[in-house]
Amino acid sequence: MAKRIKSGLKSRRQSEVRRLRNRAVRTRVRNAIRTLRTAITGGDAAGVKELLPSTVSAIDVGVRKGVLTANAAARFKSRLAAQANSVLSAKK
Repeated sequence: MAKRIKSGLKSRRQSEVRRLRNRAVRTRVRNAIRTLRTAITGGDAAGVKELLPSTVSAIDVGVRKGVLTANAAARFKSRLAAQANSVLSAKK
């Protein structure tokens, strides 16, 4: 039977808490991106205008929490902004 080492038990507890926190942040980011993409494909200019800042903010939170890398976040924001601008400029 393996010996129960205190530091190993604590490490496991800490990693479980971190895993759940990271998962919540990642889910929040993905849901924000998904709702924005739905508005973009639907051509809803008002919805896109409302959702874009909150989505960018969620992505930035993901970077601050260490769930996303800075380059991945920049790529997401750039692509979403380009798609959003195409919808917004088409509605003018």
